[in-house]
Amino acid sequence: MPIDPSIALGAALPDRSFSWTESDVLLYHLGIGAGSRPGDNVDAGALRYTLDDDNLQVLPSFGVVAPTFHETNPPALDLPGCDIDLQMVLHGSQEIVVHQPIPAAGSATVSTKISEVWDKGKAAVIVQEGEARDEAGTHLWTVRSSIFVRNEGGWGGDRGPSTKVELPDREPEGTTSYAVTPQQAMLYRLCGDRNPLHADPAFAKGAGFPAPILHGLCSYGIVLREVTDLLLDGDAARVGGFSARFAGVVFPGETIAVRAWDEGDRILIDATIASEHEQRNGSPVLADCVLTKAP
Repeated sequence: MPIDPSIALGAALPDRSFSWTESDVLLYHLGIGAGSRPGDNVDAGALRYTLDDDNLQVLPSFGVVAPTFHETNPPALDLPGCDIDLQMVLHGSQEIVVHQPIPAAGSATVSTKISEVWDKGKAAVIVQEGEARDEAGTHLWTVRSSIFVRNEGGWGGDRGPSTKVELPDREPEGTTSYAVTPQQAMLYRLCGDRNPLHADPAFAKGAGFPAPILHGLCSYGIVLREVTDLLLDGDAARVGGFSARFAGVVFPGETIAVRAWDEGDRILIDATIASEHEQRNGSPVLADCVLTKAP
């Protein structure tokens, strides 16, 4: 069996030490669309993402990609007990909890383990959890992610919990949208994710898509940035955590529409494809998200 839960479940991955600079933060923010609207080059709020001065802030979603930011090879997926094909893999969900604002430059080590392996019948879901600490041992952030591996389920294991976000039955406190640029995936892949699914048309076709798709973590960052600007006055320090369950894909050139409901200590969010979704996948839902406000 390509996935052996008896080996994978609870397995620790090698610790990864890494560093980041202000230039990495700026590139990440540009990769998720910061500074792309007319006037952003002179707007003080937008420049908090894109100018390396004393006001530079770091969106918490940067912590998800920081450990692999300088990778130039496709992800190896060398997980204990898992022999899987990269073409069959999609990002299922992502969560980060920051224990303090992420500095604009620093060094840290992340310790990661496989925490869950779920059997969805025609697919498997592999969940990883990681803890990042700086050189002094200070706890910086916690990450949790899952990958959806097609054609690898069916061994009779636990299906896992349902994580669907129940949205309020009222009008949202805010709505916005972001037009994904044609080169968005090409720019974002410079943030350490060189999976050819997002750049190589032949590879994407082999994976069952008509063209390369946008990185799930790029849309994740886009939605967090849009909601931070929409309901948190553009202040990244007010974000304590952000989770998303991916339910669809984005093609470069499409528009992501966002609705957000402020529930006090958290913001509930849904993201949809605002262009031609009925023709290509029959569902408008891209992701259900929860933004937890910092204490």
